[in-house]
Formats: sequence, structure tokens, C-alpha cells
Amino acid sequence: MQTLKSACPLDCPDACSLEVRIEEGRITSIDGSRVNPLTEGYICAKVRRFADHVYSADRLLSPGLRDGPKGEGRFRKASWDEALSLVAERMATVRRSAGGEGILPFSYGGSNGLLSQDTTDARLFHRLGASRLARTVCAAPSRAAAGALYGRMPGVALQDYLHAKLIVVWGTNPSVSGIHLVPILRKARERGAKLVVVDPRRTPVAQGADLHLALRPGTDLPVALSLIRWLFAHDRADLPFLSAHATGTEELRRRVEPWTPERAGSIAGLEAGQIESLARLYAETSPAAIRCGWGPERNRNGGSAIAAILALPAVAGKFGVRGGGYTMSNSGAWKLDSLAAAGEAPPRTREINMNLLGDVLLGKAEPPVSLLFVYNANPLATLPCQEKVRAGLAREDLFTVVFDQVLTDTARFADIVLPATTFLERTELSRGYGAMVLQEAKAVIAPVGESRSNHEVFAELCRRTGVARPEEPETADELSATILNADRRGADLRTDLDASGIAIPETGFAPVQFVDSFPLTPDRKIRLCPEDLDREAPGGLYAYREDPATDRFPLALISPATGRTISSTLGQLRRKPARLDLSPADAAARRITDGDEVRVYNSGGEVRCLVRVSPDVRPGVACLPKGLWSHGTLNGRTANALVPDTLTDLGGGACFNDARVEVERVGAGAS
Repeated sequence: MQTLKSACPLDCPDACSLEVRIEEGRITSIDGSRVNPLTEGYICAKVRRFADHVYSADRLLSPGLRDGPKGEGRFRKASWDEALSLVAERMATVRRSAGGEGILPFSYGGSNGLLSQDTTDARLFHRLGASRLARTVCAAPSRAAAGALYGRMPGVALQDYLHAKLIVVWGTNPSVSGIHLVPILRKARERGAKLVVVDPRRTPVAQGADLHLALRPGTDLPVALSLIRWLFAHDRADLPFLSAHATGTEELRRRVEPWTPERAGSIAGLEAGQIESLARLYAETSPAAIRCGWGPERNRNGGSAIAAILALPAVAGKFGVRGGGYTMSNSGAWKLDSLAAAGEAPPRTREINMNLLGDVLLGKAEPPVSLLFVYNANPLATLPCQEKVRAGLAREDLFTVVFDQVLTDTARFADIVLPATTFLERTELSRGYGAMVLQEAKAVIAPVGESRSNHEVFAELCRRTGVARPEEPETADELSATILNADRRGADLRTDLDASGIAIPETGFAPVQFVDSFPLTPDRKIRLCPEDLDREAPGGLYAYREDPATDRFPLALISPATGRTISSTLGQLRRKPARLDLSPADAAARRITDGDEVRVYNSGGEVRCLVRVSPDVRPGVACLPKGLWSHGTLNGRTANALVPDTLTDLGGGACFNDARVEVERVGAGAS
């Protein structure tokens, strides 16, 4: 038996370092190591059981060509040479007849490292003149807000929450997404810290909080604006700090003036006293840290909500002390760019917002998309307006290639499937966006079946389509070296990775905001009312757009992350049907009891599933898990069938939490 080092690149802020035990070439167990200090020798259950994914019955073991109607998922085995020849030929045909924009690469690399996206794949699609994809399904509004206000300044290190006297966990559930923050929160509370949670659900962290603001989905913006107003109105704003380090202070003060705690509370479903309690606690406590998640961005006001939340530590003067400030994404701590390895700037071709894929595939794009190449993504399981996406994928004149590890819901509609390696079967370079670490991990097992790495396959397609150039980086080592050298400390990073398997940014593992890290804006100041965001947001930055609920569809349907999947990754392993969580009050009003079969519906479609009556959900809210595959419900539809394809105020993000539905009982006591 061997024990080999690895690192988890999956979509989680913790960036765990791993120990993988191998026996006769197969993984026997996966556990955490201490190479990344945050990991502390333990990992989440999802990755602990990742070998089930590697050896899943749904694993794609060889290339396949469609053998039957789209959607049935039947393929005949093909060689790599046959499959790639067909793909290259079809790319050439589309490019000749409709131009390169008839080709749409579709990917979202949340669960991949730096070598698996925007390297040789970008090289291929850029040189073909393909349509560009705006990867906006997650983090786009947050990235826009954080970038405009702070230039994506690195935030409070997760381990530094031990130093905070007040911790506000806003719109994230670390019990299932970033579990290493949970023991830190527990230790901080043992040291006397207060804990506040802002979330529509009573999550495990909220159950032990000193204050839980169970706000209505989509109302984070008025709550945050009312907190800022309280700080100004009660002379608790740090005006000297704002004068020295921020612009737009007076304009922000003007915009928050209408947002009294009473007005915000009436919209958010909170008592004004709850908002005032948080405002007072935040003003009076230092160090105070806000852990802002991505939940607040998933609605029509998402970008402004994130901007308002991130403005709070500036207005209250919470920077400059260890454990004070905010944390969102810390990926900005690294000056690394995979595109450095592409060797090609993005072309000036049209850009397609991935959240509108259904409309695009159904003909609302000119020229039409004739070839769809899906990798690092499962759009049928993850995008809004699921039924539009399904109908688009079913087009007989659409040539679809899916390059994935398992037979996903999307892959069932493919003309060609290509088997991809998991991160344990290839070299990968990954950076944390919570933990401030960079790790390189070599393959710990040989590729399962005939699976191949992303960079290898796209380099081969470059050759077959005639766009390859001599002496370009293609191997994992060559790509890694090119990416590392995009940072002026590339040689030092390589030395660190070779010696210990881990490197840290210039600011270190635990920078202090406004001591070790500063805004990355052009003038190095916080921009509280940046003009570019003001132009983009309908009605201007911080303008609240009303709740889309109607009398017909009064419930807000949300789809939070769970401990079972990472977005939709690992969804094939979930075999029990999912349940819709409904509050006791909402269940009683509809004569629904625990275990009933229900119909969740709106004008976009319906989902049939079982129900769980839960006191952890506030009235007016229904919850169906994120990342479900078709087999997770009773009719093959998931929450995304009920999500509109409207866009957020900033960044063109998805409005998952703007789904408004009704729920009715279909049958009693379903098993």
C-alpha cells in the first residue's frame, strides 16, 4: 500500500490537502493532510467518498457515438481517433458554413484547477473564432461588486476568525460548503465571540448563533442598507477612515437614507429591533468579521446586495486589525492567469451569457449555434429555465460534444461523449479562494478506462483542426510553468511547490486588511459608489427591485448547497429522492404533511417530489437541494425548471432565488 499526496481543486474555499491510499493501483481511502494548515487532517464526506465517483457505474470509460434518440444516453464505443476526427471535421464544417461563432464552448470550472480550463481549450476556441462564453452562473455579481469596490482585495484569512469578537456569517452555510470554518467559529465563541447568521434557513451554524436574521430571499440589500444608515445616523461611521481611504461616502449616505430599520424589516420579514441589534453589536464590537457567501447574489438585486454588505466594514471602520474586515473570495491574492498558457488573446467574437443558453439553443442567436462543446459543466442540471435547455439540447441539427467524467444528464443528449480524468488521475495546479494556498498535485492513479486530461485532448484538437503552432506548451509541466511565470515570483512559487507541495501569496497565509493587503483599485481606495456599477445596475447601484412573488405564486423557492454534491458534481451518487423543505405554517395552510408527494409549480413548469416539513425554514420559503440530477425527483425535473432566466443587476448573473412557486399536495404518505 502507498500513501500519496494530493490536493482538492473542487468548488470549495478550503482547498484541502489530501492523503490518498493506493493498493494495487486503486484508491482505498482518501483523507485530509496538514500540508495546508487549514485542512488540519480532516476533510468533508464528499471528498472522503470521492473514490465512489472515480469508480462509479456511470463513469465514462471510452469515447462513444450516439446510438439512438437524443436524451436516451445510448452510445456505441469508438476509438479516440475516430471520435476526435469526427469532432474536428464537424468543427471545420461549421466554421466554413456559418463561421466560427456557430461553435459554442460551454464550461464552468468551479471544480477544476488551473490546468483544466483556459489553457489549451482557450487556444483551440479562440483560434477557431468561436463564440465566447460569459461564465456567469455563479459569482459574477459578487466579482463585479468586489472588484469595483475593492479591486478584489484579499480578505480576512479563515483561521483569523479566531481573533474576532463578532462574526457575521451572511448568506453561506459552512457546515456543507467550507467545513473548516465551523470549528474555528466554535473556538471563537468559546473565547467569547458573538455569532450572527443572516440566512432564510436555520442552518446548523444559525442554530447556535447569538442572533439569527431569517430574512426573506432577495432582501439582503435593504437589510444591509439599513445597517449602513444606522451607522451614519448614530454617529458610528468611521468618518476619518472613510476620508482617508474611500470615495463616494456622501453619495452612499444619501442613498441609504430612506432605508430605516422599519422599512427594511417590513420588506425582509424581520423586526426592526433585530436589525438594530445587529447594527449596535457591529458598531460596538472589534475586531468584527463578515463572512459573506454567494447566497445574497442569487437574485435580481444580487450585485448591489454584495456591494452593500462589503461596504459595511469600511463605513464602520473595522479594518486594520487582525480578525477585522470581510472575507469573500481570496483568489485575488494570486496574480495567476491560466490564459497565459493559451498563447492567444480572446477574439472579438460575440459573447453569450451562459444563463441564457436555453434561448440561444432555441434560435435566439444569429448565427445559430450549430456545435456545442460541453466540458467542466452539466448545464441541464445547473442552469435556469431547465426546460428551455432541455429542448435546445434535443435539437437534431445541433451537434453536441460532452467531455466529462460520468454520463451526466447533459451527456445523454450528446452526439459524442469523451471520457475525462478526475483530479486524482492527472496533474493539477489549484489555488484556494478561501484558504490562501497554491498547490500542485500529481496523479495518484492511472487514468480509469481510456479517460484523458482536458489539456491533452484540447491540444490534440488544435492539431487536428490546424490551429496548433510549434513549440507551444502542451504537457502539464509546460502549462504549469507558463502559468506560474505569469506571476513575477514564478521561480519562487515553483521552488515552494517542489519542496513542500504548497505556496502562499506575497501577503502570506493570513494578511490583515489595510495592513498587509490594500484595495487593488486604480487609486488604491475603496469606491463605495463606483460609476461603472452605477451605470450597469437598473435604477443605479443599491436600487432595490421589488419581490417577483404574486398571489398565484407566493413562495420563494431556493436551492441551497448540501453535503451531498458540489454544485451538480457527484449527483449521480445521490440515489434517494430529494425532499422539498416547507415550514410547518406553509404546510398546514396547504394541508400537507411530512412525507406527502407534492407538486411544486409555476408558469415555467413543475417538479414532483416528496416533502419534509421543517421548522428550520422560515414561512414563505421552500427549499429543494442544489445540484440535483433528473433521478433526484419523481418527474425528472429539478428546481432549475422553475427558475427564470432573468439576470442580476450586476454581472449578468443567475436569479435562482427569484423563483416564485406554489406547492400543492398530490398524494399522501409517499415512500
